[in-house]
Amino acid sequence: MSISSVIKSIQDIMRKDAGVDGDAQRLGQMSWLLFLKIFDAQEEELEFELDDYRSPIPEEYLWRNWAADKQGMTGDELLGFINNDLFPDLKNLIAPVDKNPRGFVVKEAFSDAFNYMKNGTLLRQVINKLNEVDFTDSKERHLFGDIYEQILRDLQSAGNAGEFYTPRAVTRFMVNRINPQLGESIMDPACGTGGFLACSVDHLKEQVKTAVDHQTVQKQIHGVEKKQLPHLLCITNMLLHGIEVPVQIKHGNTLNKPLSSWDEQVDVIVTNPPFGGTEEDGIEKNFPSEMQTR
Repeated sequence: MSISSVIKSIQDIMRKDAGVDGDAQRLGQMSWLLFLKIFDAQEEELEFELDDYRSPIPEEYLWRNWAADKQGMTGDELLGFINNDLFPDLKNLIAPVDKNPRGFVVKEAFSDAFNYMKNGTLLRQVINKLNEVDFTDSKERHLFGDIYEQILRDLQSAGNAGEFYTPRAVTRFMVNRINPQLGESIMDPACGTGGFLACSVDHLKEQVKTAVDHQTVQKQIHGVEKKQLPHLLCITNMLLHGIEVPVQIKHGNTLNKPLSSWDEQVDVIVTNPPFGGTEEDGIEKNFPSEMQTR
């Protein structure tokens, strides 16, 4: 079954669930599930590569230990586990960014996530469909990146003002022309689901020759996203593109501090600013009078 068929099947299953209302909630539900599955696929790679590797989250919440077996938990047992154990524990995970950065990423990802599904049997069906995709297969993972950006268009049809899907051909062309180099810090201050940043990572990979180069790329990518759902999708997108600890993808508003207080320097900015939204009152005061607008 193709990945696009898997995604369509998942959306069809969710439509039967009384708790999921509309495209935005369907996408939100799929997002945290995808995040955990992709996170665990990357965990398996890191365990293989590193001798003294320790799981950044409690082992029982790794995808392989509760979701991978298609005959595993279902119905009320599955719902209880997700609502009473997995969500509270990951939201309240003690994971300082300096000591457990990947744990910190999980905690941030779950800070505003929510399980909308109320039928544990349907939820098991969704999980089993996701298990048809092997994220450790590089070809399948790359193809998923394309489908992934396709489903983001659902966000626009869900009517979220200000969000704009930039076609892949445009992001790829812009990054190609800007031509960021290994070691340069790259920033998207309105990063959405990470299209520009993902293209930047792909562009940098062509310059990677050594393990040191790989570590350099890990630290180059920076982004800020105001809304929870695109932020979670962006983190997942970065994991898919091999950024192991995407802590530089912040959940916040780039515009909410005075221009004069910006002391961070970046080498490259690739972005498509959101022209459709409106900022809250007072944000415009952070900028010179001739530039003040919401």
